[in-house]
This record gives sequence, structure tokens and C-alpha cells, in this order.
Amino acid sequence: MPARHVSRVRALYRRILLLHRVLPPDLKALGDQYVKDEFRRHKTVRSDEAQRFLQEWEVYAAVLWQQANENRQNSTEKACFGISLPEEKLNDFRDEQIGQLQELMQEATKPNRQFSITESRKPKF
Repeated sequence: MPARHVSRVRALYRRILLLHRVLPPDLKALGDQYVKDEFRRHKTVRSDEAQRFLQEWEVYAAVLWQQANENRQNSTEKACFGISLPEEKLNDFRDEQIGQLQELMQEATKPNRQFSITESRKPKF
């Protein structure tokens, strides 16, 4: 990734991982791993691809922030995260990206996720 994007990338990466703290534990673990993999995978892309990569992740961060606030205000309802992906966007994806998206969907929706994280209700001393 071009040097001029490095500080912007780091700030966005940290922001996303902080935002993931509001997700249910299994989705947080899945999301954190996905973000780490994607940012690592895009370290050496050209400037134009880096710009688009950053724009898409900034949109993701903005949507997640908005949904976290909405969920906090509607504390009586079940938390809801995510948005539908329009077909026009899918048409822009390469076959490799469609494959990654399908793998992510399968992992996020399978009943016995590989992440078995539980939150303790008792304070630890």
C-alpha cells in the first residue's frame, strides 16, 4: 500500500477493531480475523486499489458505528448488524472475492462456529 495511505490505514484498522467490540463474541472473533486477513492481503496493492479498499472499509466502519448506536438506543430489541449487498456491487466483484464472500457467509451462518467464546457473567477478581 502506498506510503501516503499508511497512517489512514492504521487509524481505520484500529477503529474497526474497536467497533467490533460491540458485536456478539462469535461475530467479533470472526470479524476481527477477517479484517486482519484483508488488511494484510492488501498491504502491497496499487494506489488506485488501495483507495477503493479504504473507501469500502470506511463505509463499513460508518455503518457499524451507526448500527451500534441504534442498537444501544433500542436496548429492548435484539441487536442487529449488517446490511444487504446490492446485486450491482456483486457484479463488481472478482471471482476470488465472490468465493471469499461465500466462505464468510458460510462461516457466519453455520450452527457450530469454530469460535466457541463465552462471556462470563461473574466479575473476575
